[in-house]
This record gives sequence, structure tokens and C-alpha cells, in this order.
Amino acid sequence: MSGFITVLLVILVFVIIYQIGKASEYASAMRGQEVVKYKTNRVIGWLLVAFFFLGLYGIWKCDQYFKPMMLPVASCENGIKWDSMFNTTLVVTGIVFFATQAILFWFAFRYQTTEKSKSFYFAHSNKLELIWTTIPAIAMAILVAIGLRNWAAVTSPAPGDATVVEVVGKQFNWLIRYPGKDNELGKRDFRKINDANNVLGLDWSDPHNNDDIISQKGELHVVVGKPVKLIIGSRDVIHDVGLPHFRLKMDAVPGITTTMWFKPTITTDSMKRITGNPNFVYEISCDQMCGKGHYSMRGTIIVETQAEYDKWMSEQKSYYAENNAPATPAAPAAGAEAPKADSPKAVTMK
Repeated sequence: MSGFITVLLVILVFVIIYQIGKASEYASAMRGQEVVKYKTNRVIGWLLVAFFFLGLYGIWKCDQYFKPMMLPVASCENGIKWDSMFNTTLVVTGIVFFATQAILFWFAFRYQTTEKSKSFYFAHSNKLELIWTTIPAIAMAILVAIGLRNWAAVTSPAPGDATVVEVVGKQFNWLIRYPGKDNELGKRDFRKINDANNVLGLDWSDPHNNDDIISQKGELHVVVGKPVKLIIGSRDVIHDVGLPHFRLKMDAVPGITTTMWFKPTITTDSMKRITGNPNFVYEISCDQMCGKGHYSMRGTIIVETQAEYDKWMSEQKSYYAENNAPATPAAPAAGAEAPKADSPKAVTMK
């Protein structure tokens, strides 16, 4: 009951304030203060015009301030197309924004109530409704079509000569798996995952796993000018493989495999010269809030020449060899004669 009374009192207060405002307006009109209202309108109209130009100046200053913070040129062919789409969208929406804002402020200034003009109530116009519905719909359809074309380009089947690399998200780092000399990734089984010696749950009964290489540092090596296909997954929660310098991103979903491909066009060393930053690195970011350690989930991409990539691969050890090293044979007992290789008593130690 007390709550109902409180609500009723609040409504009554607003009604009283409204009535006081209306009474004040009527009293001003009766005292001939319409002239004051018209002068106030003119002042507000000019202030709106000034605010419009100040807003344009503010947009220009913000552009100058944030421009040095923008990403450098896109580093893959698909990224260039995404930049082109972004610029097209920015131009189209920018023209619409400035045009509508200019008209809005101009109307507020030009059609203000004065001694000689009064507001006019315009109910409806089918022609006007058709124009401002059809034109934006066509423009948006064109922009969406461009976006779908670019999306299809990165999610379509990769070229036959593409390097296949698996990227798996794990709180809070990236696991990168490369195929070995057989150029084929082995099978995985989530039931075999063990952080001690099998972080991806590789099925050791599959011989294709014997030469696969796993980087637990989140370091992805790719060859400049050669397409690379990413097979993306997650070990726990939803992550997102974000490649900002390549203008690409793709969700990493537990139990679902997603893919995308790209062709890098600028090596890491070349980008260091372009940006003037000797410490520049391509980044793999997690673009999906994945837990309290999300901020630290960061990997790197090294774009290098084929010779540099081959050299790096030759220095890597397969994950199978790292975690399934053969046991060291036991030393023979003192005084005992070691069996000869061709002796029927020779025993192979495993």
C-alpha cells in the first residue's frame, strides 16, 4: 500500500510541475513576451549552426589524433579486399551521416518559429516513405553483397598448394600444430588429452602423428607469397583467432572445426621497415572474452621466406619424439658377455 501511495505522489508531483510550466507559458504570452521567445529561438538556431561546425572540426581533430594509432597496410591479399570494403562502407555511410546532420541542423535554424512563420504539421507522404526506405535498402544490399563475397573468399576451399596448420585455443594460450614430412596431420581424440605429454590428444596409433610438430608458445610460421590454411578449434571454451594485420578473424569453438585461409604478402622483416618499429611482430589475438586470463592470450606470426621456413622446420623435433622417447637400454651385468647382434639370445630393448 505504501508503495502505491509513493508512486501516486510522484505522478502528482510531475503533474503539478507540468501545470506550473503551462501556466508560466500562458502568463508570458498574456504579458506580450512572445518577442522574447522569438529572440531565444534565433539565439538557439545560431548556436546549433555553430555546434555543427564545431562538431565537424572535432571529427577532423579526432581523425588526426587517432590516425597514427591505426594498423599498417594489410599484409595479405584478402586483407586488402577487406580494407577496400571498409573504406567503401565508410565513404557511403559518411556521406549519409554528414548530409543528414547538415539537413537536421539547417532545418532547426531555417524553420524556427518566428513572428512571420509558424510550424506546419506534415502528416504523411507515401512518396517520401518510398524514397527513404528504398534507397537505404539498396545501398545496404550492395554493401552486404561485398561483405559476403569477401567472407566467401577466406572460407572457401584453400588452394591445393596451401600449407595446412592447426590452431587450437586453450585457456590461455594458442597451440599450433604443423604436419611433418608426410604433409598430413594425424588424428586427435579429446579423451587422450593430457597436459603432461599430449596437449592436443594425438592418437599415437595413427602414424601420421609421429612427425607432427606442436608449438606451445603460440608461434605460427608461414611463408610469404604462399597460401596457408588454418584448421581452428578449441580445447575448452569459445576463443577467437584474431589476425588484425591480415584483417581476419574466426571463432574457435569446442567440438566444432572452423577453417580460413590467406596468403601473406609482407614478411615480418619488411613490416619492421615499413612501420619503423624494429620490435614489430604480427599478432594472434583472442577476440572473444574467454576468462580471467583473456588479456594474456596472445600469439605471434612469423612471415618469412621459404628458405627461412625450411630451416626453422628442420630444427624442430616432432611432438611424438619429445614425449615417446625410447627407454635407454640397461647396461649389461659386470662380467657378463654382451650378446652378439646375430646371436639367437640377442634381445632388443624397448
